[in-house]
Amino acid sequence: QVQLEESGGGSVQAGGSLRLSCAASEFTPDYMGWFHQAPGKEREGVAHIYSIASPTYADSVKGRFTISRDKDKKILYLLMNSLKPEDTGMYYCAARTCYSCTYDYWGQGTQVTVSS
Repeated sequence: QVQLEESGGGSVQAGGSLRLSCAASEFTPDYMGWFHQAPGKEREGVAHIYSIASPTYADSVKGRFTISRDKDKKILYLLMNSLKPEDTGMYYCAARTCYSCTYDYWGQGTQVTVSS
């Protein structure tokens, strides 16, 4: 079992930046991702990191968000630059045990609010 805890959310103006962190309880799984749930909408993946391939990003965040991790510290990061009001919502980190598996482990989320 892996427990995940996000932090780093907050309120910023459009164009600003935030860095989200996700601390894993025991180890950093090889396959992890960040998901965004806007108010009234379904949760969607925004960035994924793998042990065997380059990270992938949703079109809406390409060039603005960067996913990375520090395996020694067991932390996953999401650097969010040039934030837009539509980036507002809850951000969740998640982990899965293989490339084609579903995400089985989820954090409780951290709120990001971007004002125009």
